[in-house]
Amino acid sequence: MTNQNVLGKSRLNERLMELAMSISNSNVLPRTSVPELMAWFDGILAQPKNNFIKPLEDNNGKGTTTKVNSWIDSMRASSPARTKHGSENRDQTHWTLFHPSALNMFNQIMYNSNGKQIVVFLDYDGTLSPIVTDPDRAFMSKKMRATLKDIAKHFPTAIVSGRCLDKLFSFVRLSELYYAGSHGMDIKGPTNRRSTKKGNNDGVLLQPANEFLPMINEVYKILVEKTKCVPGAMVENNKFCLSVHFRRVAEKSWAALAEQVSLVLNEYPKLKLTQGRKVLEIRPTIKWDKGRALEFLLESLGFANSNNVFPIYIGDDRTDEDAFKVLSNRGQGSGILVSKIPKETNASYTLQDPSEVGEFLRHLVDWKRTSSHSHKL
Repeated sequence: MTNQNVLGKSRLNERLMELAMSISNSNVLPRTSVPELMAWFDGILAQPKNNFIKPLEDNNGKGTTTKVNSWIDSMRASSPARTKHGSENRDQTHWTLFHPSALNMFNQIMYNSNGKQIVVFLDYDGTLSPIVTDPDRAFMSKKMRATLKDIAKHFPTAIVSGRCLDKLFSFVRLSELYYAGSHGMDIKGPTNRRSTKKGNNDGVLLQPANEFLPMINEVYKILVEKTKCVPGAMVENNKFCLSVHFRRVAEKSWAALAEQVSLVLNEYPKLKLTQGRKVLEIRPTIKWDKGRALEFLLESLGFANSNNVFPIYIGDDRTDEDAFKVLSNRGQGSGILVSKIPKETNASYTLQDPSEVGEFLRHLVDWKRTSSHSHKL
């Protein structure tokens, strides 16, 4: 567990004190005293560190075999085996202490916003829609779309996804939002039109990887051919990045898939590989990610160096950690991880699934309406 991904002990002590005071009367943890929690926390620090997912090597690794083995280990880590019930409960309790439910802590989060402008950032897959076997059918519910529409009426709202912008818009179909597709490498602002058809540049704010388009398209065609030998593999062209989905690939075939991807990338050193949930993602080597996209959007909204903004970022994927880290470094807002199982994260709070995300967003709308009504009285 590295220092950059986990709060330092002094910060954790502060966090523990804050949470202990906030949740001692809630159902997140059994009621207990602050000294007892502090002693329990010291016991946690004395335990052996967990073995977390190792980052994938880039194209400058020590050979194809090493890279493929590293990728396979990471692919397995993204599909962890279920632990024994008792151990699972202990891990969940430990994790929940430092990453409590955003629903249980909603009032605390709103208190922390302290009258500042709330800006909402949302991942798509696994956050607004459930994770599905066929990525082309990752539809969100009508209720979620209505909730998003309400959110956008009250707060600047952006969808930040690895999906290409056109496909992302076809899922969401709300022109009043900001969209950051291809991990933030294709950003558009709200428009009056309901179409982002190819060639329509209305609202384009930023496309930092334009020069890579010919290369991305070339690699896409190669990968489609190379992965045909792996049953269940699917290559998705997300314009400024590529996604190699292995959700429907048998584990025994992961090595063959990773090898094919590695052999292709060896010929394109200007591209790098990262991993999301059941997907290998190929992106340009430029220093751009969801965290940079969040910073760019805040700047576009006039909040670059402002202390009067409270960003809320909700996401479920490893790629969302870049955004969580930005919020942590800024000391502003709240990162909320969508996950049912303990994970290493820079987020402060958690929600279990898209249904809880919808509930949290509806609480946010209700809170805004109530506070606005109170100010009018």
